[in-house]
Amino acid sequence: MLNAIIHFSIRNKLIVGLMVLALVIVGVIETTRLPIDAVPDITNNQVLVITNAPNLGAPDVERFITVPIEQVTRNVPGIVEQRSFSRFGLSLVTIVFDESTDVYWARTQINERLAQVRQQIPAGMGNPELGPVTTGLGEIFQYVIRPKPGYEGKYSMAELRTIQDWVVRKQLLSTEGIADVSSFGGELKQYEVAVKTDKLRSLRVTIADVFKALQENNQNTGGAYIEKGPTVLFIRTDGLAKSMEDIGSIVVKQVNGIPILVRDLAEVKMGSATRYGALAYNNEGEVAGAVVMMLKGENSNKVIRNIKNKIKQIEKTLPEGVVIDPFLDRTKMVNNAIGTVETNLLEGALIVVFVLVLFLGNIRAGFIVATVIPLSMLFAIIMMNAFGVSGNLMSLGALDFGLLVDGAVIIVEAVMHKMSKQNGIALGTKLTREQMNPTVEESSGKMMNAAVFGQIIILIVYLPILSLEGIEGKMFKPMAQTVSFAILGAFLLSVTYVPMMSAFFLSRKMGHKENISDRMMRKLQSWYTPVLKKVLAAPVWIISVSVVLFAAALMIMSTLGGEFIPKLEEGDFAVETRVLTGSSLTTTLQESQKAVKIILKEFPEVEKIVTKVGTGEIPADPMPIESADMIVVLKDKKEWTSAKTFDELAEKMGEKVQAVPGVTTGFQFPVQMRFNELMTGARQDVVCKIFGDDLDSLAAYASKVGTVIGTVDGARDLFVETVTGIPQMVITYNREAIARYGASIEAINQTVQAAYAGSITGQVFENDRRFDLVIRLDKQQRNQADDIENLLIGLPNGQQVPLNLLATVAIQDGPYQIQREDAQRRITIGFNVRGRDVQSIVEELQDKIGKQIQFPAGYFITYGGQFENLQEATKRLTIAVPAALLLIFVMLFFAFKKFKYCLLIFSAIPLSAIGGVFALWLRDMPFSISAGIGFIALFGVAVLNGIVLITEMNRLREEGLSDLKAIILEATETRLRPVLMTAAVASFGFLPMALSNGAGAEVQRPLATVVIGGLLSATLLTLFVLPVLYLLFEKRKPVSSMKPLLLIICMLSGSVLFAQPSVVRQMTLKEVTELATKQAQIIRVNQLQEKYYSVLKGSAREIPKTQIITELGNYNSFNFDSRISVTQTLQSGAFFRKQESVLNNYLATANANTVIQQSQLKKMVAQLYLQLQFFYARRKIFERTDSIYSSYQKMAQLRF
Repeated sequence: MLNAIIHFSIRNKLIVGLMVLALVIVGVIETTRLPIDAVPDITNNQVLVITNAPNLGAPDVERFITVPIEQVTRNVPGIVEQRSFSRFGLSLVTIVFDESTDVYWARTQINERLAQVRQQIPAGMGNPELGPVTTGLGEIFQYVIRPKPGYEGKYSMAELRTIQDWVVRKQLLSTEGIADVSSFGGELKQYEVAVKTDKLRSLRVTIADVFKALQENNQNTGGAYIEKGPTVLFIRTDGLAKSMEDIGSIVVKQVNGIPILVRDLAEVKMGSATRYGALAYNNEGEVAGAVVMMLKGENSNKVIRNIKNKIKQIEKTLPEGVVIDPFLDRTKMVNNAIGTVETNLLEGALIVVFVLVLFLGNIRAGFIVATVIPLSMLFAIIMMNAFGVSGNLMSLGALDFGLLVDGAVIIVEAVMHKMSKQNGIALGTKLTREQMNPTVEESSGKMMNAAVFGQIIILIVYLPILSLEGIEGKMFKPMAQTVSFAILGAFLLSVTYVPMMSAFFLSRKMGHKENISDRMMRKLQSWYTPVLKKVLAAPVWIISVSVVLFAAALMIMSTLGGEFIPKLEEGDFAVETRVLTGSSLTTTLQESQKAVKIILKEFPEVEKIVTKVGTGEIPADPMPIESADMIVVLKDKKEWTSAKTFDELAEKMGEKVQAVPGVTTGFQFPVQMRFNELMTGARQDVVCKIFGDDLDSLAAYASKVGTVIGTVDGARDLFVETVTGIPQMVITYNREAIARYGASIEAINQTVQAAYAGSITGQVFENDRRFDLVIRLDKQQRNQADDIENLLIGLPNGQQVPLNLLATVAIQDGPYQIQREDAQRRITIGFNVRGRDVQSIVEELQDKIGKQIQFPAGYFITYGGQFENLQEATKRLTIAVPAALLLIFVMLFFAFKKFKYCLLIFSAIPLSAIGGVFALWLRDMPFSISAGIGFIALFGVAVLNGIVLITEMNRLREEGLSDLKAIILEATETRLRPVLMTAAVASFGFLPMALSNGAGAEVQRPLATVVIGGLLSATLLTLFVLPVLYLLFEKRKPVSSMKPLLLIICMLSGSVLFAQPSVVRQMTLKEVTELATKQAQIIRVNQLQEKYYSVLKGSAREIPKTQIITELGNYNSFNFDSRISVTQTLQSGAFFRKQESVLNNYLATANANTVIQQSQLKKMVAQLYLQLQFFYARRKIFERTDSIYSSYQKMAQLRF
């Protein structure tokens, strides 16, 4: 089939050319549509349930909200993990589903069960809602809204937040691809009724009275309509408060006919909601802002472009002096990463083209092979769009153009070899198109099996990668898919485009002058052959060296350590800042601003810093108010002066910030930190999780583990979760007193809530904007902790009593936050890793904790984060790598049909592993999943050279050579160029990736390093070890019965060989014999006899046909009459058996005659072949002698 495709392509150049043109056009169009991102989205499939409960503490949030949500959602099909977070005022439940589960189906299932939970949660304690449909890569755009210089005093924090919520956010939500916009910072505007306790006491009014009055006097309703003649009049009331004056005029109650208004009891003013978060810009003070969340599965580049276009429109509607200032734009990260990919691919392509031209020595040949690269890329991009694979650092960055051109190289090199060695045509003769086409077709067809087999091997080794799951599957599947698409495209081009271009574009002139490629190969051959001869003379030496190197590689491998995936340098820092637990929002903001000031002053690399304190409107990232994230936007790395690497810069920044007392910092990258949090529930690289029931016990053990972590080298930015010891003002009710006064706990709770947290009584509308109307105590009274005991509580009889008569108020330490995982409480201790690999740190930590800390029954510790991911990925690689090796071995067995040849070629795998391990060790790189994927890819490429050498050696043996050393020397001499060229293009294609320092290159470097190092060792050792092993495997075996190459025409008509040299190719003895057997008349006669007796044998037991005879006429008399007779001949069983035996003998005789005739014919063919080869050899000797004598003659003529 492949030969037919090649034939069609060469004979129909225009059609193939048009198909390639169509590929280019479609590929260019699809390139503009390809989704682009920095890295694959590795976030697991999760649904977030958020419940705001501003009036509840952590234990109550867990008891009334979190646990019920966990219970009702636990049995949803497809759930693999459930995590929860309970803190004052907030419940966050993360439900992780299997990757095969549709996220919208999962959200529907969860939402149905939340309907049950809403009935269980007491009124007013919170309403569970689903979080936005986004991922760890979803926070694609973050900005601040701030006044321009000179306008700082014109806009308050409430005004900036109002602009954000009702101007910017409102318009951004209509942008295609956005899941939600989470506002952050500023002050949420409210209409506040600040009641004064002294006035309430003097006028005998309670807070509940004011709340009821506000609620009842801020309403609208309708009265349907009435008919008036031919028309109708609709009835509506207008009772909404439109201003602070309207609110102040609301009547609370009447005393002796005198109305008591709200303004008599309280100050009506513009206020703000209780803040749980803030946003600051540089050290210039607070601003408002937001995080734009992208819908899961959208094209981030397209969405960001839509956002920027929308912001340009929004800016026209902003008040004078207000600007939108983006501070975290994923475009920067994407452009940096894709820039790295583009640079690596371009440099790799140029290197591959240079190597090809250098080895082929022909510009035209190099051009044909080089054009396969962009065409394969366009084909891959078309397939990526078809299968939903985005273009990113992993999918595009792991392409090695050396692998793509392997098939094209084999075909073009075969054509050039044919053109330089064509027998019977004088050098310099230019072939016609009619002669060139069959020449290219013959060369391409002859080498197509080798080319296709090599590409199939490479494709097969990527199959196990496609079976990876979890994070590593999401990270590396796109790479395997893209490489497979590109190799498939290269394969299709190799059987169509390359033969067509070779016939059309290559020079048709026979032979060629010696060029730099020939001189280079001759020099390499002069170095290689003498060494190989010495190695063949002492085979034990080279095998011993290989074994020692492999053992050394295994030892080194055990010391490399391990990490999941190298950190992707995103270009900016996310600095997690913490102050003392229990600090206020104001304190956290002040202390973090001190750190910001130091960083801006000491490090010119910093462009700007935006500080996020606490939690935003959508608490997907639930930070406490004593925590802050400083987003440090850095300048281009070329402008750095304080440090050369991100790790060094982080260390120096951390040292400087230590000057701020009570502030601890942790340096990470924004997306990486978000990934960690969404995947494991913690932000740090490594997370130790202690499970148990008692919070105090968990806190004690966490403190001990934190102390141990402090003794481990390489563990940085230690964070021990605080779950207890937070001062809380606890109101404990005296039930006897409450009963005595006739009060109720519900009424007291409502009063306390309204007085301090504030209770929403309704809303005030300003056109389409709406703001809450809230009642609470005056701020001055609200902030006095001692006044809470004197809070007046209304009784059913209208009297008021202070709270201290109904309850006791005390400051106690209580739970701060409670985390749960799979229905168990847990506490986390996290740390980041710098200057060391994750695996060795955790192994050391496990050993120390095991010796120093003993956990009681019911308490245990696990290790998560990057270490957990590494363990899971390693388990899958222990299956994927052997699977890849097995597939390679199976393919080799299909090709060679003998285990010994499979084992010989398979020896390249441990030889390549030697170089891969040593390369990691020399570059001080730990083993990572990137390196593991590199080994899988390496093993597929490494066996290609072995296939080339073994195939050539076997071919020479088929030609009749019996001296094993001569076979090895001739095979290595013939195939040295393709072996070196295959290894060079494959390894050098990865060179830019291995040496790159661009953004995102950290993930690619281990993979490229393994492939380059492995191919170098595999090539060098294969050129020596494989011949030695071949010699040892074959020297005790008889020479194969397969004979050398010969032409069948020389046997049937000897003159044809020399009459048609341009179209006749050499054939093996097997082919000669098969053709002779088919065409020999005596063989065909015998085969017909076999067929004849075989047919007769089938009829040996057939019963003769039944005869029915009908007669009509004057048969027995003169009268007209008729007769019918039936005749059936029957024989005994013995007759049939004898008849079958005779026919079997005839058939056996015919079979024997055929075998005898074939044997005689094969013997005659072999004799003629050997005679002809002898004549060929003598002819070559005579030609060589003739040329020597001719040169002597010329020298004599010149001399004498």
